[in-house]
Amino acid sequence: MVADKENVATASSAVEGEATSKKAAKKQAKEALKAAKKAESKAANMAANGEEAGDAVDVSAGRYGSTGLIQSKEKFEERKFVSVNELSQPEYRDQVVWVRGRVHTSRAKGKQCFLVLRQQSSTVQCILAVNERVSKQMVKFSGNVSKESIIDVQAKVVTVPNKIESCTEQTIELCIEQLFVVSLAKPQLPLQIEDASRPENADDPEGLNIRVNQDTRLDNRILDLRTPANQAIFRLEAGVCRLFRDILTAKGFTEIHTPKIISAASEGGANVFTVSYFKESAYLAQSPQLYKQMAIAADFDKVYTVGAVFRAEDSNTHRHLTEFVGLDLEMAFKYHYHEVLHTIADTFTGIFKGLRDNYSREIEAVNQQFKAEPFKFLEPPLILEFAEGVKMLREAGIETGDEEDLSTPNEKLLGRLVKAKYDTDFYVLDKFPLAIR
Repeated sequence: MVADKENVATASSAVEGEATSKKAAKKQAKEALKAAKKAESKAANMAANGEEAGDAVDVSAGRYGSTGLIQSKEKFEERKFVSVNELSQPEYRDQVVWVRGRVHTSRAKGKQCFLVLRQQSSTVQCILAVNERVSKQMVKFSGNVSKESIIDVQAKVVTVPNKIESCTEQTIELCIEQLFVVSLAKPQLPLQIEDASRPENADDPEGLNIRVNQDTRLDNRILDLRTPANQAIFRLEAGVCRLFRDILTAKGFTEIHTPKIISAASEGGANVFTVSYFKESAYLAQSPQLYKQMAIAADFDKVYTVGAVFRAEDSNTHRHLTEFVGLDLEMAFKYHYHEVLHTIADTFTGIFKGLRDNYSREIEAVNQQFKAEPFKFLEPPLILEFAEGVKMLREAGIETGDEEDLSTPNEKLLGRLVKAKYDTDFYVLDKFPLAIR
């Protein structure tokens, strides 16, 4: 009996073992089939994308990616960055340089990727093409970097046979060898820089009529300020102040800084903003006039100041501002007020010349978005007496008195008449009647 039980147990174990091995074999066969299908699918996808088996090895590994958070742990002193607006200089031709900028536009197609790199108001075209050092993975990564992201690129400066009209650096392009994302922008932005840079009142050949509304610009002012025109406007503003200072300093003027919170109105005829000054009231200065005159009486002889001016002008016109930066000068004269008049007129022409000679790129950037005719002026500047201006208006059919103030339309008309006769946009109207001042 015992032997029979052992034989039955052995037979049962053999049947169970055979069943288990069959299950394992089926499972292995199923997994092998699944792996084969997965490999076949991967091969099909690679073929569809034009890839080969060798593409699995990334030859560009370590030469692209994200830099991560900059924590000032490394100095990278060997990286000497070059400004975009300097790349066209002869010493950088055929040289490998590092450049940091924002991705203005990007376009990837097949084994190539074109980027436009923007640095402030300067732009340059960059290209990546698959070769022995640039992998398809690197090209794909570069094409997927979102617009307005900040990137570092190491690239070779190459001269192009035809001008690149869409960039400020038109005679060169950058052949990228390394690319690292310093700060990744969001994929969706409230406005596109290209849209915010479109010329005002321009014909749209594509019929898209894309415009960025004023409220959208102001709600996203940081993005709006990145447009080439806005970048240039602020540089021109800084240029005007610098030229004003340089010209007057060369003429022997001293710069002074005047109070902006004062105890009484500093200039008649202008409304003031009242502010709380501890337990009393004070006013925001409408003008540095009083302090300039004090400086002259204190024997400073010639002074100027650059500073904020506040006026409570409750008028919704472009000729009335509640706050602006004033450029003021004051000087003593020896015998005739024309000494002051010529100093002021010459200062204006000096600023005009400085802007023309040193800020041509900025003027062109503004003109791309806000079209305007070239500004014309004479040397020495044209000085007309008030009576001559009235005569020109009368000859044009305008009825005006000898001591009647010029209305805004008449001011504009006189400007056009002077431009037509003297070919200048800038002139001085002398002997303005005191009664209408």
